[in-house]
Amino acid sequence: MTPSSPPSSPPPLSWLGIVRLGLVQTALGAIVVLTTSTLNRIMVVELALPAMIPGALVALHYAIQLLRPRLGHGSDVGGRRAPWILGGMAVLGLGGFAAAAATALMASAPLLGILAATAAFIVVGIGVGASGTNLLVLLAKRVAPERRPAAATIVWMMMIFGFILTAATAGAALEPFSFSRLLMVSGSVAVLALLITALALWGIEGDGAAAAPEDEAQKVPFKAALASVWEEPEARRFTLFIFVSMLAYSAQDLILEPFAGTVFGMTPGASTQLAGVQNSGVLLGMILVALLGHRLGSADQWTRAGCMASGAALLLLAGLGLGVGQGSVASLQASVFALGFSNGVFAVSAIGAMMGLVGQGQAGREGVRMGLWGAAQAVAFGLGGFLGTAAIDVTRSLIALPGVAYALVFALEAGCFFLAAYLTVWVARARTLTEGKALPLTGVGL
Repeated sequence: MTPSSPPSSPPPLSWLGIVRLGLVQTALGAIVVLTTSTLNRIMVVELALPAMIPGALVALHYAIQLLRPRLGHGSDVGGRRAPWILGGMAVLGLGGFAAAAATALMASAPLLGILAATAAFIVVGIGVGASGTNLLVLLAKRVAPERRPAAATIVWMMMIFGFILTAATAGAALEPFSFSRLLMVSGSVAVLALLITALALWGIEGDGAAAAPEDEAQKVPFKAALASVWEEPEARRFTLFIFVSMLAYSAQDLILEPFAGTVFGMTPGASTQLAGVQNSGVLLGMILVALLGHRLGSADQWTRAGCMASGAALLLLAGLGLGVGQGSVASLQASVFALGFSNGVFAVSAIGAMMGLVGQGQAGREGVRMGLWGAAQAVAFGLGGFLGTAAIDVTRSLIALPGVAYALVFALEAGCFFLAAYLTVWVARARTLTEGKALPLTGVGL
């Protein structure tokens, strides 16, 4: 009797397949922005609750994503990613709708509503972790190396598109505002996101996808799998890189507009337009990596360049705070555009590097690795905004000149980006140790 041959690996995803998975990220972004942004505004404005309440709920949804390695391990054991992505989206939709219902409950029973919202945001964090982690693993395993920079850009931009589309359509549907409208919009977004995800994932893994993983991956419990991944020098060092770089990336978000208003006297409308300048830079940086990422340099070189450029842009902002260049609005806009451009290069390059590194090391641990990096990113995002604003409060209490206080914080954030750039070299050195041979640091992928 001839033994049956193992199923062949499915072919790399076409551009259409990459766009289909990008639609999943669009759906995920739609629910997240409605839950974290719209409900935040309703709690603070319509319900007149302290801003720390929605802030704590958003931080909670990041903190619960420490479960990402465990959720990734579940798909490693099962051998398929699509069920975890779809299941995670269902959980996310349920959590988003429950969060809207809890917000409505706060109007009549604030304490009970806050308790309900706490449970709902925990569910949201679990859903984001399950769907987001396994979506990136599926992309990493199915996208050809030469298409990874463009794939990272496509997926990231489609997530942003989900933010924009939801903000526009849901915002219109909520007028005139009522809590019944809020529940209707939240439920509709959740159901639509789940349907889009189901259609996008239909047959995406193919018949050749492994129905079951290797026996070893099945037998190893989660704690042992996590320990084995942590023992891999590349994975451990890349985790630290993700944490440091994302800490710097997120710490700037909540202080740029206050900096523009306090130091440059910009109106709220003008400082809001400044965010548009930054996002335009982000978009162009992403497009640059998509077009040239595979042709000019390796993933670690692009990531390192993005980190260095981001740090340099933050130093430009620090110089403006100190009065260098006479502090003109035009110079502020140029510096903010440079920061956005550099952030765009860094962000998609880091995602591409992550996709390339997730398959390195012990086989059958891709979900655990991606979950570990996703957890580091979530914790960094949760801490970054808080630490950035806390640093401004501290420096302004110690330094009379606000421009100098902001300059000091921007310089600290620049230092984090420069440290992250060095860590890309540190990760590359880990590969030389793993492979047991000397490799040039330039051109070594993350």
